[in-house]
Amino acid sequence: MEVTQVLLNAQSIDGTVRKHAEESLKQFQEQNLPSFLLSLSGELANDEKPVDSRKLAGLILKNALDAKEQHRKFELVQRWLSLDANVKTQIKTCLLKTLTSPVPDARSTASQVIAKVAGIELPQKQWPELIGLLLSNIHQLPAHVKQATLETLGYLCEEVSPDVVDQDHVNKILTAVVQGMNAAEGNNDVRLAATRALYNALSFAQANFNNDMERDYIMRVVCEATQSPEVKIRQAAFECLVSISSTYYDKLAPYMQDIYNITAKAVREDEEPVALQAIEFWSSICDEEIDILEEYGGDFTADSDVPCFYFIKQALPALVPMLLETLLKQEEDQDQDEGAWNIAMAGGTCLGLVARTVGDDIVPLVIPFIEENITKPDWRQREGATYAFGSILEGPSPDKLLHIVNVALSFMLSALTKDPNNHVKDTTAWTLGRIFEFLHGSTMDTPIITQANCQQIITVLLQSMKDTPNVAEKACGALYFLAQGYEDVGPTSPLTPFFQEIVQSLLTVTHREDAGESRLRTAAYETLNEVVRCSTDETAPMVLQLVPVIMMELHKTLEGQKLSSDEREKQSELQGLLCGCLQVIIQKLGSSEPTKYVFMQYADQIMGLFLRVFACRSATVHEEAMLAIGALAYSTGPDFAKYMPEFYKYLEMGLQNFEEYQVCAVTVGVVGDICRALEEKNPTLL
Repeated sequence: MEVTQVLLNAQSIDGTVRKHAEESLKQFQEQNLPSFLLSLSGELANDEKPVDSRKLAGLILKNALDAKEQHRKFELVQRWLSLDANVKTQIKTCLLKTLTSPVPDARSTASQVIAKVAGIELPQKQWPELIGLLLSNIHQLPAHVKQATLETLGYLCEEVSPDVVDQDHVNKILTAVVQGMNAAEGNNDVRLAATRALYNALSFAQANFNNDMERDYIMRVVCEATQSPEVKIRQAAFECLVSISSTYYDKLAPYMQDIYNITAKAVREDEEPVALQAIEFWSSICDEEIDILEEYGGDFTADSDVPCFYFIKQALPALVPMLLETLLKQEEDQDQDEGAWNIAMAGGTCLGLVARTVGDDIVPLVIPFIEENITKPDWRQREGATYAFGSILEGPSPDKLLHIVNVALSFMLSALTKDPNNHVKDTTAWTLGRIFEFLHGSTMDTPIITQANCQQIITVLLQSMKDTPNVAEKACGALYFLAQGYEDVGPTSPLTPFFQEIVQSLLTVTHREDAGESRLRTAAYETLNEVVRCSTDETAPMVLQLVPVIMMELHKTLEGQKLSSDEREKQSELQGLLCGCLQVIIQKLGSSEPTKYVFMQYADQIMGLFLRVFACRSATVHEEAMLAIGALAYSTGPDFAKYMPEFYKYLEMGLQNFEEYQVCAVTVGVVGDICRALEEKNPTLL
């Protein structure tokens, strides 16, 4: 069998050719695994062969050693360990030989496969000579062999746990890696491979970081690499600093001044990928200090492993102005979707973490920036000021913020309707949501939302729900937290007079043509659920009126039209949202006798709809429908028995679906709900 041609055919654009080649490979693997793996490793090692066939050979080899699912991974490991020793030796020889290949793709693939084999064999005390062989390669020329070897050492450190490698080898690996990073190393590919390898090797370096001289040397080389002329090396070096900040927080004190200087320079002057990592360093330090302070408070007793060094508090006067500058670096066409990440967003996120780390101390440093920029003609300044304000609302004590929030609230409500710029409106709606999340609710001594401004807030939010999808989505979010803050207000809620209008507006949003953008439809349903969940008995009749409306929406998703896979995915998502909505309504109406009695007239129809949702998914069970049925069982009690004969098969399907563990876990919970509902009445049904 000519393996080269089959590997090339397996990448053909012609579907028939490709399918035939995939079948042949599968057959070869099943009929003779040792010879299959040998021919793949031979293909990868052979410099005469085309790059594409070599890459695929390496990829198939890698997939023969590792898998995402634990049970599959275990099978592959056992399979490799039981191969004939002679076969394994031949494969490993081919892999090591490939590290010297002049073809970069082949070397890189071989590096990954060697690391996978090491991940299986080193813990079994097999292939003990590997690390020595790799280290002897480091002194080889040409440079590409050195580069490939460092890359392999990096992957190896990622695959193997530190306790598998003895300290002598760890020291030699770190020496090789740090020397490869050194400015004296003339080849940039080698420096980059070494810097990336250090990132993975840091978890091995515990003993070395405890030694002052070795730690100073490693830190010096990393800091020097952040100044490399090559952008990828600078980025990789900052990634190392980020990792060091969380792994070796307690060893950082002597270096903080230098690190501040290099991060500040990178944030202000360097290219975006580097600047983002420099900001990430400070976010990571915040995470460490927040954890330490939450766990131990301010008092360090003997049982706290790491004291808090208050790096953020000490850096505040310089750090906050640097972060505020980043907020003015927005991009004109920045993507409004969740996935977008740029300097301004990273800076705002870090500012929020700083506020959580130092609390009240941040307020006086940020207020002047907000006051100076909030009314400027340039949208970047207005948006930056609003973003800064929204970012610092979690952390400081409410009384430190109340005065400024009261001043800002009416200003923001006006900006949300009148500002000409979409970015400013988006951030304003987000900030209002943060105000309602952190500074509104039954625990607040002085309420921010009063009878005087409640009407205006709701009017503005409902109006903004007609804005572009990104602004409308944030307005829904603000309404969500507004409703949540009135959860425990007693028999009457300030939202009651507006309940009908709020529900109607949210339903209108779900039908918008563009509701698929910016998660808008999802946000509208989540907000509707929260408004219903936090409503009082006064609005129960209106919640009852929602039942047939949502049932009708769910019914529409079940009409038998032929759908493309993309449409089917959207339909399934919508079904999930509607089942979730019905679940909240069932819980709300089922919790008090008068409404429960009226609601029961819909129980049969609702259950019928849920069963149809399951039926149209053939092999899998819909998590949200399952949860909603649990709520229905809880409400209907022993009467739920009549649904069991038809529901039973889906219950069984959910319990067998251990591949999707969430579905399985939810189903187990629902079995509990049903057992409680049926009590002793019908033990035979289960």
